Amino acid sequence: MFLFVRLDWSGKAAEVLTELVLVWGSRLLKSVLILLAAWIVFGLGSALIRRVFSPADGTVLLPVGKKKTLQALSLSIWRYVVYFFTALLVFNNLGIAIGPILAGAGIVGLAVGFGAQNLVKDVIAGFFLLLEDQFAVGDNVVLGGYTGIVEDIGLRTTKIRDFSGELHIIPNGMIDVVTNRSRGSMRAQLDVCIAYEEDLEKALALLEEVSAAYAATDQDVLEGPTVLGVVDLSDTGAIVRLTARAVPLTQGKVERNLRRAIRKSFAAAGIEIPYPRRVCITPDKKGEDSHG
Repeated sequence: MFLFVRLDWSGKAAEVLTELVLVWGSRLLKSVLILLAAWIVFGLGSALIRRVFSPADGTVLLPVGKKKTLQALSLSIWRYVVYFFTALLVFNNLGIAIGPILAGAGIVGLAVGFGAQNLVKDVIAGFFLLLEDQFAVGDNVVLGGYTGIVEDIGLRTTKIRDFSGELHIIPNGMIDVVTNRSRGSMRAQLDVCIAYEEDLEKALALLEEVSAAYAATDQDVLEGPTVLGVVDLSDTGAIVRLTARAVPLTQGKVERNLRRAIRKSFAAAGIEIPYPRRVCITPDKKGEDSHG
């Protein structure tokens, strides 16, 4: 009798195990197919977004910075949408009730919301940053005390990379002042010191010639260079200031190249660049060399 009961129980166990394998195996297979389909849909949607912002015919509908910003934001939103609906479909396929999860998520979200004010602040600030187009991907900006090139703009954070290569991730809620160095022309400024022993008028005329010649050869110069004149009198000479308007992010290059052109022109014209000189006077005492 005991053997019969064991065999009967084994038969039920085998039946239950077979049913579990069939049911859950089918559900797991469907879940894998859902994930595979989500991966394909995500790839197709991402490719479509990139094609919209970068048409094959090369048509430029938006500025480069704004195009990169909107493309990155659209890809981010599309990623979260696909993740959300994929998770819902997988839960539903596994037999997990979605309604209680969503209701519980709403209650938990309400409770967490009171402690996540900074997160809400970051999202709202990010929305207005994008809406007002205060800066775009590729702009040279100063945000939260950090200076660099904008690499990514999201609803919660903004990423900028400084000139040493470090990546700074700044919550949008901390961005109170934005300094954008890529909108409009930028000023290039340099001071040239002319020795008191030199002919000042000759030097000024030479600076005018160099400035005109340089402006004709450098496409980054939008205006000038203009010789403003003597702005200060130092210990070694008269300080002459030159200014120019240049394409954003090129003002440093314009200043360096203009200094080199001025140095070559001064050397060719025999105009000396002043440098500090020291004169030592030794008192002539009886019995000592007058040179000390």
